[in-house]
Amino acid sequence: MFDEDERFVTSDFISEDAEIEVGLRPRNLSEYIGQEKAKNNLEIYIKAALERREALDHVLLYGPPGLGKTTLASIIANEMGVHMKVTSGPAIEKPGEMAAILNNLQEGDILFVDEIHRLNRQVEEVLYPAMEDFAIDIMIGKGASARSIRLDLPKFTLVGATTRAGMLTAPLRDRFGVVHRMEYYTTEELVTIIKRSAKVLEVGIDEAGALALARRSRGTPRLANRLLKRVRDFAQVKYDGDITKEVADYALDLLDVDKEGLDQTDRELLLTIVNKFGGGPVGLETLAAAVGEDSGTIEDVYEPYLLKNGFIQRTPKGRIVTEKAYIHLGIEMNMEV
Repeated sequence: MFDEDERFVTSDFISEDAEIEVGLRPRNLSEYIGQEKAKNNLEIYIKAALERREALDHVLLYGPPGLGKTTLASIIANEMGVHMKVTSGPAIEKPGEMAAILNNLQEGDILFVDEIHRLNRQVEEVLYPAMEDFAIDIMIGKGASARSIRLDLPKFTLVGATTRAGMLTAPLRDRFGVVHRMEYYTTEELVTIIKRSAKVLEVGIDEAGALALARRSRGTPRLANRLLKRVRDFAQVKYDGDITKEVADYALDLLDVDKEGLDQTDRELLLTIVNKFGGGPVGLETLAAAVGEDSGTIEDVYEPYLLKNGFIQRTPKGRIVTEKAYIHLGIEMNMEV
């Protein structure tokens, strides 16, 4: 019933983001908006590492998609003045591939591994001595003639990004010296990001227009930039080219993104619980069957934003729609037990 590939408000990376994100991404910490705690701490760590002429300690960035983990990794590389090699957990299947990547790094280089929680366990074993001792152990030969050779590696920095920090193994997590959780952005921070992006895209936008976009961006810069790009088209064709509150509201209503950032899929999920299960509680598997969707997709894709903003609650008996959701949907809450 719900098709995540067609979903406009997803915070996951989609093909059209590639066109706009490269030009809109900040290149140093002074340009980076939001994540103040992580930014301030990293600024100190980077400055200290540069003064000592050492590689930065290994960094783990975790949090929901679309909050700027990859951007922050490239900023760290720029601030350190080194090259960054980019890969992802599922892309490295064999230990030999990881060994080859590590062996090709230069002194001080950054290796960025996205979705690091999806690394193969055998590949992960190669990382342990590499992160701790800057060396890798390679087995040569078979049987009685097998022997281990240790190869020294240049001092490098591993920057890991993950949306599921809980799925990281304890030995890997313990080897990161700097761990930062990426927080959802405030409306004020998103307004600043939208204004900066509008300047890069050379489109006029006023304060009210930027605020209307920010409120519907679900706390993520990726979605804010995607909304800006779409609304820019409406402003260009239907209006005089500048984005005002009227233009933003008109465009986003047509795109089915309401004032709380919910799309048609979110509303259908809430309405299913209200209309078919009396507002809940309803079990996850039952809900998944009712909407014709996989239970894992509901739990990982749709629920986090609804939970974060208080539209549903998780209870031992199942999911319950909150009073806030009833008000938002314009439905009178049935208080009968």
